[in-house]
Amino acid sequence: MSTVVFIHGTGVREPGFSALAGRFAAELTALRGGLRIVPHYWGGTHGATLAAGGVSLPPAPGGATRGPFGAPEGISEATPDGNPDGTPDDTAAWAVLYADPDAELALAAASSKGPAERPPHAALPEQLLQDRLTALAATPGDGLLPGIGPAALRLAGHPLLPAAADALDPDDLALLAARAVVARALADALDADTPLVPDGDRRDAAVEHVAGQLGAAPSGAERGLRSRLLALAGSAASRAVVRRRRALTEAAHPAAGDVLRYLSRGAGFRADLRTLVAGLEPPVTLVGHSLGGIIALDTLIEAPLPQVALLVTAGSQGPFLYESGSLPSLAHPEPLPAHMPDWLNLYDPRDLLGYLGGGLFPARVTDIAVDNRQPFPAAHSAYWTNPATYRHIAEWLK
Repeated sequence: MSTVVFIHGTGVREPGFSALAGRFAAELTALRGGLRIVPHYWGGTHGATLAAGGVSLPPAPGGATRGPFGAPEGISEATPDGNPDGTPDDTAAWAVLYADPDAELALAAASSKGPAERPPHAALPEQLLQDRLTALAATPGDGLLPGIGPAALRLAGHPLLPAAADALDPDDLALLAARAVVARALADALDADTPLVPDGDRRDAAVEHVAGQLGAAPSGAERGLRSRLLALAGSAASRAVVRRRRALTEAAHPAAGDVLRYLSRGAGFRADLRTLVAGLEPPVTLVGHSLGGIIALDTLIEAPLPQVALLVTAGSQGPFLYESGSLPSLAHPEPLPAHMPDWLNLYDPRDLLGYLGGGLFPARVTDIAVDNRQPFPAAHSAYWTNPATYRHIAEWLK
């Protein structure tokens, strides 16, 4: 029986790890039977914590929990040629919506010429949508996307809804509202540091489902998103979207603190993984996400583990650390040791924390791109809801 060890990345803690590992096991075993999945949870033992309760964190200006950032120079949030399957690339527009779920609603409201003259006692154009949003909020979720109900209820009382209703026909208004609801639900999930971020296809399915509940005609949920938001997303101003300071810039946050702790005190991380693998029946595959991939790589380089036949990394910084002279186990330009197993490295071009290994270790690493159809940082967490990730892993399993 082939054994697969799943090693999580930075910032993951319980109960999120159990949900993530469960999803990984279900998706991979559905493609390949007879596997033994062994989750390796290092976050509880070795993960960074705020020992003094966070007194080292400076207060945000004005009490705000978010701060602006600029896209790295030379990095475009949109791909002009579209997605690999030929569909338009709306990633930049979704980046704007994650930063401000009300952005498209505000654009529509700004284009309103004021309420049209109506017969006495006529229903307000936004009333039907508000009623449907309230009904959606009261409907038990069907598992399509968490947080839809609370997001719908918040939108139902939004002060810009009447002006947007005056500017749009009912079908376009329902589609806009569906995108706003899904964007708000996903933005809330990202703020909660959930390790399971849906890929773009699941996000779009959620939009179409919600749009139908709000009265929109089937299909074409992209309509209006490109015409209004993509133009905005292409401007320099829109690229200054909002990211979570805690998740990406605070060294004391688990995501960054885990990396610093590993680089300074990584021996315990590697010793625990080595002990785990030593008790497993071969062939063993190590699958590591983000820092989990670095831990697996360093452990394999450090000394032979004959049980391990394959290393899989996803969204890994291992190649970057090696090239920059920061990988604990190997200094550039030293080659990978002969005892290293095959290495499959999965990356999303939009994931700014995923790097390539093939150019550094020719014929020793196979880099394969997967498209999570999410902007960064969501792209870094969406590998485990992307079916392509599991297909590639299943094809490489020994």
